[in-house]
Amino acid sequence: MIRERAYPVEPWHVRETRLDMDVLAQSESVFALSNGHIGLRGNLDEGEPHGLPGTYLNSFYELRPLPYAEAGFGFPESGQTIVNVTNGKLIRLLVDDEPLDVRYGTLLSHERVLDLRGGTLYREMHWRSPAGREVKVRSTRLVSFTQRSVAAIDYEVEAVHGPLRLILQSELVANETLPAQSRDPRVAAVLESPLQAEEELTTDDGGLLIHRTKVSALRVAASMGHEVHAPTKATIESEGYQDWVRTTIGCVLEPGEKLRVVKYLAYGWSSRRSLPALRDQVGAALAGAQLDGWDGLCREQRRYLDEFWEAADVRVEGDPEVQQAVRFGLFHVLQAGARAERRPIAAKGLTGPGYDGHAFWDTETFVLPVLTYTQPSAVRDALHWRHATLAQAQERARTLNLRGAAFPWRTIEGPESSAYWPAGTAAFHIAADIAEALRRYVLVTGDVQLEREIGLELLVETARLWRSLGHHDRHGRFHIDGVTGPDEYTAVKNDNIYTNLMAQRNLITAAECVMRHRDEALHLGVTDEEAAGWRDAANSMFVPYDAGLDVHQQVEGFTRLQEWDFEHTPPEKYPLLLHYPYFDLYRKQVIKQADLVLAMHWRGDAFTSDEKLRNFLYYERRTVRDSSLSACTQAVIAAEVGYPELAHRYLREAALMDLHDLNENTRDGVHMASLAGAWIALVAGFGGLRDHDGTLTFAPRLSSRLSRLDFSVQWRGMRLRVDIRPHQVTYSLRDGGPDAVVELRHHGEQVWVTAGQPVTVPVPTLSPPDPVPEQAPGRAPLLRLPEDEG
Repeated sequence: MIRERAYPVEPWHVRETRLDMDVLAQSESVFALSNGHIGLRGNLDEGEPHGLPGTYLNSFYELRPLPYAEAGFGFPESGQTIVNVTNGKLIRLLVDDEPLDVRYGTLLSHERVLDLRGGTLYREMHWRSPAGREVKVRSTRLVSFTQRSVAAIDYEVEAVHGPLRLILQSELVANETLPAQSRDPRVAAVLESPLQAEEELTTDDGGLLIHRTKVSALRVAASMGHEVHAPTKATIESEGYQDWVRTTIGCVLEPGEKLRVVKYLAYGWSSRRSLPALRDQVGAALAGAQLDGWDGLCREQRRYLDEFWEAADVRVEGDPEVQQAVRFGLFHVLQAGARAERRPIAAKGLTGPGYDGHAFWDTETFVLPVLTYTQPSAVRDALHWRHATLAQAQERARTLNLRGAAFPWRTIEGPESSAYWPAGTAAFHIAADIAEALRRYVLVTGDVQLEREIGLELLVETARLWRSLGHHDRHGRFHIDGVTGPDEYTAVKNDNIYTNLMAQRNLITAAECVMRHRDEALHLGVTDEEAAGWRDAANSMFVPYDAGLDVHQQVEGFTRLQEWDFEHTPPEKYPLLLHYPYFDLYRKQVIKQADLVLAMHWRGDAFTSDEKLRNFLYYERRTVRDSSLSACTQAVIAAEVGYPELAHRYLREAALMDLHDLNENTRDGVHMASLAGAWIALVAGFGGLRDHDGTLTFAPRLSSRLSRLDFSVQWRGMRLRVDIRPHQVTYSLRDGGPDAVVELRHHGEQVWVTAGQPVTVPVPTLSPPDPVPEQAPGRAPLLRLPEDEG
């Protein structure tokens, strides 16, 4: 685990002031750069030492067999795994005849800085070789937001003593040796050296490699070019073989003199384009980068991010760690989706190989809400990706003897890639999560064109799924049986409340959309009778409730299950799924992550305030948070029902998940949903943002630690700014023109905000509830507040 405050607290930077080999892999994830198309882990320029090498292209994968002890009808036969593609980050340096390797000689200083405003990773070090020769190295790395296929590195070496003979080797390397990715020898065999060479080309200042995957038959091209600035004559030559190309630059420096090399990289892949076409594509991208030059790329990067932060920044006063963390989270969320362009946003983005690079329901439920209100163009692309996989989801539904579309639990390109069917096949709620993401996007942006072109079909096919999956009982109540909700410790149960309520909204949204687009709906074969059936199922949806305990049930019968023995569960036995059989977890009252509590966030209109409080207290002491998805949701509802101090602690857990490596698995990539959850906890928790009935509503209330929370949300082409203080909030309108107006509700009261006329209203006084929330023993929020320490 990264110890607390491994990175100094700064508002716009994540800074590492010394190189800690024990957490090298974790820092590689934290310092990863991406634009949604290219992902570069924060490996050292020299390549070694490393925790986990990684260069990724969105949706570039290899197929692998899915092992089963026993076969079953409908089980997926193969899965998809993201591939570590050609590494262009490598720049090796020899000082006289000594390779620069921080494990040898003396590392006199080392610092890395992730600049959240500039979109770059800066590194500076001072190294003395075993022979006593000293150099200072400064490098800056970027992955361009404006030129989708381009990355670049500015690498500078300064001679401290001299003269020094420097040999710099800049490389493209395919099929790097990686740590074992699977214990199954069949899987390991597929993933070991997955790239087959097709073409190698060298030029005076760089080169190109083209490879193809062995099974999925995807083609990838990587090219590099260099600018060399030296005080004296420098030699430059390139050589290449099937898995690597190297450009070698040599020169002699006197003390104080510097060798500067700018390395330009271009990447492209395709399942359809020919080798010549792909070669030309990366060649053109490289030429474009060299045309703009390093300074041009940096200016474009800063301009892009200035526009993003103007619209998306969240200002927090009172907790500097959270201020840094929420910006870190927003930066990574942007990196995951900015230029994905009809490709998925994976659970780890492009920061590591965790979860095989798969996208889950996390994308629609945690990441897309943030992007909808901050960078809606990325959401449009993500919805197009889901629509592009619709045919596969329809085929999966037919395999399961269902109508409509059964979207996969985890995937890269559309097919189900989960070999564990209770969490995979049975987690049908992903259909409603996609429908909800679509509903919110159209509501916030007013993009009726997207709704008509792809949204309607997504809503129709997901509604058809629910109507065929569920059934009416003899009393007319509609049930959805044998499903798994967000809580994977309560699997394959009847009437999961999150699933039922989200399906209810899905059905209603689909029926309303059909009425708006009658001609297109007829083209999809939707009749008035079918749409009426959706409304009937929604109106009669069964919502399980325990009248004796006066709480809703996560699933039918949940409150009668045996209680988990928390008192005799030692801390080292968490997460429970790694130490107890699922059979035991499935039949006890123990919850991996917020489920019913999540339903109270996204379907808060289905509960009264009193019900939310009682439900929260009941499920709080049964939720162990063995998933990073839970803390932000618990923060949102804790804030809503009257526990802002507890909400602040959960906010810190969500926000600092990766900066402190709380789950001890940041090495595999950052937790994109938890990083998005920092924004959700602040804006939906302490800001009280909701949009249940199509109206923007806020119920702001801060914790005692926060003196100010200031954020903006996009709404119908306008930018609404919300500036919250302990006793008042100011709503103001940016963009949208002089006649712009936004109607919203503040703590239930209607407010109109017009351009140039901010509205300031009081925050009602909070009367804290009497019950004190209790967590399961040892499962309180993971991070204490600074004032708790000492």
